Amino acid sequence: MPDRPRCEVLVLTDEEALRERLRLVLRSSEIQLEMVADATELMERVPRMRVGSVLLLDGGVQAVASGQLLAALQESGVTGRSALGVIAAAVTEEEDPETASELWSRRLREGLIDDLLPRETTRQQWPLRLGAMRRMHLLRSELVHLRDSSLAQAERDRLTGTLNRDAILSILFRETDRVQRMNYGLCVILLDLDDFGHWNSELGIEACDDLLRRVAQRVQSLLRSYDMLGRMGDDEFLIALPGCSAVNAVLLAERLRSDIFEVPFEIGGRSIRLSACFAVAESKGRSPVVVLREAEQALHEARLRGPDQIRSANQKSSSWDAELMQEYRLLQTGTTRG
Repeated sequence: MPDRPRCEVLVLTDEEALRERLRLVLRSSEIQLEMVADATELMERVPRMRVGSVLLLDGGVQAVASGQLLAALQESGVTGRSALGVIAAAVTEEEDPETASELWSRRLREGLIDDLLPRETTRQQWPLRLGAMRRMHLLRSELVHLRDSSLAQAERDRLTGTLNRDAILSILFRETDRVQRMNYGLCVILLDLDDFGHWNSELGIEACDDLLRRVAQRVQSLLRSYDMLGRMGDDEFLIALPGCSAVNAVLLAERLRSDIFEVPFEIGGRSIRLSACFAVAESKGRSPVVVLREAEQALHEARLRGPDQIRSANQKSSSWDAELMQEYRLLQTGTTRG
């Protein structure tokens, strides 16, 4: 049977009497106890702390009392895997004990610390308080993980794994706010598969569901890590491109058209060739409602022009897209215009 991992406890205090006392009361085969005397040494140690470890901070240390160390620990992310307890500072005659107590109680309520331990905690109480603090922290971490997983699943389309309609629209509103604040580019691409109803009739729903999943996977593989892909309808997808100009968005649409749909999909022993129409619209900080309306209109025009078409909502002339496509093909072949 494998040995149960020891509880790792890291204590910050510069008071020698407290250090000796903790060594005596926490001396146990199930506890791995370490001591540090200053905040700098503590911050060097915390990246190596294991999940389920315990940090004990002496409230009498200036960096702890000021809240600076608590802020640094929150920023480092260690509080996500380590329980954090504070040993109440000894109160001098010049200090107001109620004020100090209220301050730490507030930090406890706000979740900045997991427990506030009186300096007079008895020898028998120390292991019990530490064990309870550790168990509650692990339970809370598990609940946070389950909550985050549940929220992430709620934002995903069950069939393709892309963002669902509500999630991608929410992201568009958030990104539009950022565009307005920081004045950078944002474009969207609407992608609609051509005559997908025909394939539904010929191949059946299950095979077409597999096709949709594969299309989504191919699209995702060509996007940047911070681009976002969402499913808007049965066979329609929306791509949000932060920091992207209209020209580059059209070039990406051409790349998607060539790299994704020029290669057949192998489904049930058959080689299926799909095509799609694309529409590009630029945000310019306007409401996503307006931008999507323009994209839908451009997509409608692309469908009217025939399958396998790209249309930009902002094009100035009928030759604008053709010029971009020519530029893209020249780039692909490694040639440039004279």
